[in-house]
Amino acid sequence: MGATVSRLGSGLSTEETVAAVVEALQTDGVVIIEGLIPSPVVDAVNQEVEPYFAAADPGMRHLNPALDGFFGSCTKHVSGLAGKSRTFATEIMVHPVLSGACDAILGPSCARWQLNLAHLLARGPGADDQYLHRDELVWNLVPEPHPELQLASIVALVDFTADIGATRVAPGSHQWDRVRMPEADELAEAEMPAGSAVIYLGSTIHGGGANTSAGVWRRGVHLSYTLGWLRTEENNYLAVPPTVAATLPRECQDVLGYAVHDAIHLEGGYLGMVDLRDPVELLDSGDLA
Repeated sequence: MGATVSRLGSGLSTEETVAAVVEALQTDGVVIIEGLIPSPVVDAVNQEVEPYFAAADPGMRHLNPALDGFFGSCTKHVSGLAGKSRTFATEIMVHPVLSGACDAILGPSCARWQLNLAHLLARGPGADDQYLHRDELVWNLVPEPHPELQLASIVALVDFTADIGATRVAPGSHQWDRVRMPEADELAEAEMPAGSAVIYLGSTIHGGGANTSAGVWRRGVHLSYTLGWLRTEENNYLAVPPTVAATLPRECQDVLGYAVHDAIHLEGGYLGMVDLRDPVELLDSGDLA
């Protein structure tokens, strides 16, 4: 692998970081932010998800056999993370840098962007290279050309090194012809310390690396956002049901998709209403359970 990924440190202001992230995404389709999440937050999330991680079965059957091959038999999943770790929901899912990047990348194509999915993905020893892919292909029936459909990230909950399977990315691939796949020297490994994040567009080619370590699990959060008018990969209303969502701050409820997609000012309409009302109002009043 000979390519490199641009990196941002933690010394910039939120506004400066967002601007630099957006510039890097537009140019390279991927960027690493080191030290995005403070160590106490990383520690708290790790503690909160530990019981779910311990109980997760790496040999689980997925909803489609194709996913068994995609994830392999050495990966533990903890899905619906916003409903299982309050720290994750309030400190990472709505992080101002991630929100600012979504505003810039997704905002021009929707009235409101939303969470697509939030999973803990822990790739254990023996995990093979994941096949290279573009995340946006889950919406492969959206006609081309189309705007960016997704902003994705992997947040490291442990140090990501090549031997435990740091994510492989192809910088610039968001601008390639759709049938082109990268050569080995066009790939880079997103090695980064815990608390860092690799952020990439849904159109950027990437894949998890092989874990060749003797016993270290590559524990990270796959966190992605999409346009508010698209069906999300994870059903966030069931993953984070109203009884749980009602306990979260309004900003979290909005990102989870409980707020209507209000495009009236864009000469459109409402998406996601209940009894002709905004579901977040029903959460607040206790009428949505």
